[in-house]
Amino acid sequence: MTAQLHKLLVRQLRRAYGSPEAAPAGMEALLAVVSQAYADADADRTMIERSLELMSQELTQRNAQLQAELEERQRAREALELKSAEQQALIARLEEAHNQLLQSEKMASIGQLAAGVAHEINNPIGFVASNLSTMQQYAQTVVAIVDGLAALAPLEAGGLLEQHEWEYLREDMPALLDESGDGIRRVKQIVQDLKDFSHVDERAWQYADLHKGLDSTLNIVANEVKYVADVERQYGELPEVECHASQLNQVFMNVLVNAAHAIKGGPRGRIVVRTSQPDADHVLIEFRDNGSGIAPQHLPRIFDPFFTTKPVGSGTGLGLSLSWGIVRDHGGRIDVESQVGEGTTFRIVLPVQRLAGEAKPDVA
Repeated sequence: MTAQLHKLLVRQLRRAYGSPEAAPAGMEALLAVVSQAYADADADRTMIERSLELMSQELTQRNAQLQAELEERQRAREALELKSAEQQALIARLEEAHNQLLQSEKMASIGQLAAGVAHEINNPIGFVASNLSTMQQYAQTVVAIVDGLAALAPLEAGGLLEQHEWEYLREDMPALLDESGDGIRRVKQIVQDLKDFSHVDERAWQYADLHKGLDSTLNIVANEVKYVADVERQYGELPEVECHASQLNQVFMNVLVNAAHAIKGGPRGRIVVRTSQPDADHVLIEFRDNGSGIAPQHLPRIFDPFFTTKPVGSGTGLGLSLSWGIVRDHGGRIDVESQVGEGTTFRIVLPVQRLAGEAKPDVA
């Protein structure tokens, strides 16, 4: 019988009875159902891990393709720089269009992957959730039966229940099922965060809740941030903002990842995300870190395409350039303050309603 049971269930039986064979007679069907639920959960977890692995491989492959395109574009740009001022102006326009294309393709890829992962994960998760719900009902029935028998024959049942630690079992069994349910809900939330981040199901321009976008982005970059810094959310009252939500999420991600990289290698840091509405027509999103800061000679160039102070292969130098372009296209602006050794603050100001026009970045 032990060979047919899941190892986690065997461990629980050993803890409760000393050995699986010592379990009360008549529980074979229940144990088989519980064991199958464990096995199904293992299979679903393996499927989830495989789906995430495939997603990572596809993103890595796409990143390599984009890197090759960038290198080719760089060679073309260097050749065109030798020509006239008119050609230089053309290069600048092509470069901006190319950067926007990279952004659109990246978010489209994430959106497609999110939709595929959601479909592949949600179906098996639904089965597991349904089975767990049934298992909880079964467990409640078993508890009611045992308690009823104990009430009918307290003298006969008392020793047996104590021998098999019934009080522990009746408390631990629901707790195990609740933990499994929490795990399923976490997987569902991860999928939803990915969909919210990419806004795969939504049209480009619409009114959006920026706090929801910030939260989903923080969940997406959690692995980059959680090992180096604590994040503090200081959200004020904000109206919904007319925007391209997935593009703004990309801006938030770029700034947050840069903040994490600025802290990495030093003591555990702090990142504060603060929102407010300075006037009726604008909202403010502020990111403040206590990382290494930006050197004064580099500060005026941080929004230039391909500019980076990171080692070769560690960054493209496009993140903040793309972010500035996105904020500009929204009729907003990015202001930056930084002190070496003290940290950096990015302030993003956006209009509540979509406006035409450009904004020049301010750095200090």
